[in-house]
Amino acid sequence: MGFVLRLLARLPFLFIAGRLYGPEAVGRFASALVVVELLALLCSIGEKRGLAQRLSDSDDNPASLIADGMVVALVLSVIAAALLYMFPAPLFPSGIYNDLDRWIVLAIPGYALTEIVLAAQAYRFDIATAVRARAVVEPWTISILAGAFFFVEPIQESGMAMAYLVSIYAGLATALWTYLRCYGRPQNWRPHPMRIARMTFRALPLAVADAIEWGTRRLDIFILGIFAGPVAVGIYFMAQQIASLPQKLKTSFEPILGPVITARLKERDYAAIARQVCQVGFWIVAAQLGIALALGIPGEALLGLFGAGGAFVPGTGALVFLLAAEVVAATAVVSEAALIYVARLRNLWVSVGTIVFQAIVTVGVMLAIERMQIESEIQEDYIQAAAAAGSLMLALAAASLVKAVMLSRILGHPINNWRWALVWATAAVVVIGQVVILLPEWIELAFGVPLLLGVYGWIIWTKGFGPEDRVLFRRQIKEDEA
Repeated sequence: MGFVLRLLARLPFLFIAGRLYGPEAVGRFASALVVVELLALLCSIGEKRGLAQRLSDSDDNPASLIADGMVVALVLSVIAAALLYMFPAPLFPSGIYNDLDRWIVLAIPGYALTEIVLAAQAYRFDIATAVRARAVVEPWTISILAGAFFFVEPIQESGMAMAYLVSIYAGLATALWTYLRCYGRPQNWRPHPMRIARMTFRALPLAVADAIEWGTRRLDIFILGIFAGPVAVGIYFMAQQIASLPQKLKTSFEPILGPVITARLKERDYAAIARQVCQVGFWIVAAQLGIALALGIPGEALLGLFGAGGAFVPGTGALVFLLAAEVVAATAVVSEAALIYVARLRNLWVSVGTIVFQAIVTVGVMLAIERMQIESEIQEDYIQAAAAAGSLMLALAAASLVKAVMLSRILGHPINNWRWALVWATAAVVVIGQVVILLPEWIELAFGVPLLLGVYGWIIWTKGFGPEDRVLFRRQIKEDEA
């Protein structure tokens, strides 16, 4: 439900951004967003996934342990924000920005603290707070304010950046409200430099792995911003936002998977961890593949909604590659959920290798396209956008293979998210999709997308889900034996 709410709230923002602000303004916003969110993730020192283990391993007051992480995150994020405000070049590679745009750096502390607070709630199996903050408050705030700020002349050009800034702190306030009621204030707590230093040093590999895993989804935008103009970046960003909807479904499983794995690790029940990784991995692959097919087949019609005159339609090639990338990345994501606890450093090195490989392939392809001397500069931008997405797909596929094999060897049990039902469902949807794309665009989107999802879901449910999968999607009501 959180994913569905986030989807419904995200689409208005994409429509407003594309229709009111246009590709160039979206491109500037996207370039800044990449740097802001990457630094915020680094400043949270890996607490998004590492906090569960810290709380499990310690008998100290939970509020005090969480406060240590929040202090480090706040200090680091304030420093990062100050440096970026003084030297904004990384935020805006094109060099086009105004003074108001630079204030987007204030989102770094809010984003970092929200990550920690939501991780603390997830440890108590409270997923509802994450849904309220990330699936309701944040996306609806940015959608409403981006539309409102466009008509306020002094901040019109920076409307998206200002709306994003407000949305981050609205989400933080929502999360803190529940957090304080759940944990309360830390009692007799004082920040101790040595204790905090040890915690930070231990968290560094996980923080870097988190940043790299996130960065693989954003490095393409950064490199594209160097080789192409803001318009190409804006078109690519719009395609990426649509393609990232399946990725957000994956994040719905993350909060609960970490605490469950840490509990099994205490019991050294490696077989159970392998089963959980395979099961959740299949759920994620099945859901992401279905959404990818439903969004990719009518891709031109979908992108046509978000810009006047079909301004974003040339991003269809990039959209298809990005949707495929999310599907192949699922295995790496669920494998890493366990690797960060059983092979933290090895997982880090694989993540580093992944992003280096992606950077090399992306830059190499960009240089090759430049040497092709394409006559139309606009056409070259579109080809570069699709090439950046293809490079991401290759990098994530390689990471999935390596991480699945590595986890399988550590646990002593195979890691495999594949089931034949995926092939039958895909084949059926592709065949039906060839008829759907012949329909008028409004029918294609209004009725074609639900039809594709319905056919795919029915086949997966009947052919792919076993009893152990279905039972978790039913509400179990048990009598009190006592």
